[in-house]
Amino acid sequence: MANSAKDSLIMEYKDTIRQLNTTIAAQGEMIVSLKEMLSASNAATANLQEQVAYLTRKLFGTSSEKCNDLAGQLSLFDEAEQVASTSAMEMSEEETTVHEHIRKSKSKSDEIFKGVPVKEEVIELPVEKLVCVTCNAPLERIGKEFVRQEFRFTPAKGTLVKIYRATYKCPECSASDPLAASIQFVKAPAPEALIPHSYVSSSVVAWVMYQKYVNSMPLYRQEHDWNQMGVKFSRATLGNWIIFCSNEYFQPLYDFFHRKLLERTFLMADETRLQVLKEAGRSAESVSYMWLFRSGEDGLPPIILYWYTQTRARYHAEAFLSGFEGYLETDGYQGYNNLPGIKRCSCWSHTRRYFIDAVSKGKEYDYSNPAVQGVQFCSKLFEYERISKAKNHTHEERKEYRLQKEKPILDAFWSWLDSQNPRKGSRFDKAVNYAQNRKPFLETYLEDGRCSFSNNLSENSIRPFTVGRKNWLFSDTPKGATASAIVYTMVEMAKANGLNIYKYLNYLLDHRPSTNMTDEQLDQLAPWSKGVLDRCANLK
Repeated sequence: MANSAKDSLIMEYKDTIRQLNTTIAAQGEMIVSLKEMLSASNAATANLQEQVAYLTRKLFGTSSEKCNDLAGQLSLFDEAEQVASTSAMEMSEEETTVHEHIRKSKSKSDEIFKGVPVKEEVIELPVEKLVCVTCNAPLERIGKEFVRQEFRFTPAKGTLVKIYRATYKCPECSASDPLAASIQFVKAPAPEALIPHSYVSSSVVAWVMYQKYVNSMPLYRQEHDWNQMGVKFSRATLGNWIIFCSNEYFQPLYDFFHRKLLERTFLMADETRLQVLKEAGRSAESVSYMWLFRSGEDGLPPIILYWYTQTRARYHAEAFLSGFEGYLETDGYQGYNNLPGIKRCSCWSHTRRYFIDAVSKGKEYDYSNPAVQGVQFCSKLFEYERISKAKNHTHEERKEYRLQKEKPILDAFWSWLDSQNPRKGSRFDKAVNYAQNRKPFLETYLEDGRCSFSNNLSENSIRPFTVGRKNWLFSDTPKGATASAIVYTMVEMAKANGLNIYKYLNYLLDHRPSTNMTDEQLDQLAPWSKGVLDRCANLK
């Protein structure tokens, strides 16, 4: 009986131990699970804190991406270049010399007012004082003394011009028989109106375009401005003028620019959002896009084209670039991948921007921070690009310089990226993935010295549109959006080729390009033609 009781007690102990082991195992699994949850929660919290810091910096911080080394601090590239190549670390004395800062001299009045009409104003004595105080003899002017110069502004004003044309007849025929049917009446040819049955002139439409697409003044504000001048132009009328003239006169020249652009070998592209209220089958809140395609750094006259589409789909870029073969510099948008006949180049400014965004506040000069190291890699490449530009390298020399100086940096950069283990979901993780996913495109620029290193030219060209969008907010109809794309094209083409923008718009409306013109005739209206440069050059 005792043995039986003892066996039962032992079995109870074994069952208890088994239950305790099961409980301990379950609790162990729970602890592991809780640790994983805590780790994930900490990572999520860190990512959220990083996001808050990033958004705060974007909202209140500086927008500059420059990150200069502090005096006395050692750049990580002393080590990074050794990893890539010992020779790549060796720079000429000219490249490493820090030149003394020279303050820019103040502009002289002759430079400030270059091209401004000048007239003289002589201050005369009052009539009652034009006598000698000694003998009362009349005074005579013997010269003039310069006192100062001042700039005066005359507000814009309009004039209503009533146009008539002269009628002529033969006095001999009319004298012999005033009622004869053979008398010939000759009338002077009258130019056609800019818009049929409209009182508007080229100068007015050019000014409306200039105000909206250069000064970013919405049409409703222009309407108030015209009313202050005593002219009751409505915003709807102003919009109709823009749409008609862009479609009737600017479209043929736009198509000519498009054909010339596709003949180039080096292009750049960018795109930004646009809201169009009345698109068929779409809500007013739908997002449309304004694309920008421009020529690259090939040394030829710049060509800049805007293009409106309802979506950002890949086939839009493919359709616009149909027939083009060469290099295309873009940002990270994947819609440009594998376009027919095109070698894609990715922008190093965007790559560096991802690493800059991953740097925590106050850590900009902490070279042990991986994000800072990524910025330093990119900045070193930009430094070599600046040196090459300063030396005025030909495209062959630039290619050789890039292979000699920048290729070792790139090799070290890719090796460094492979060794990183960023926190999943962090901004540094996004920066690493962004660069690694675009590695082939980020190295394409090494193939030709005319390939652009960054897409900054495109961003600079599309910026006027984004600035204007902040003021006029949206386009009412697709026709208005298309008209805006065409007029922005003419404005940026004039700006890029050193023309006075208003004069060029007025010049085009006076000469009225048409579909009946040949490419040779349209070329005479392009901003690089001698006739246009002579008439519309910006003297400033």
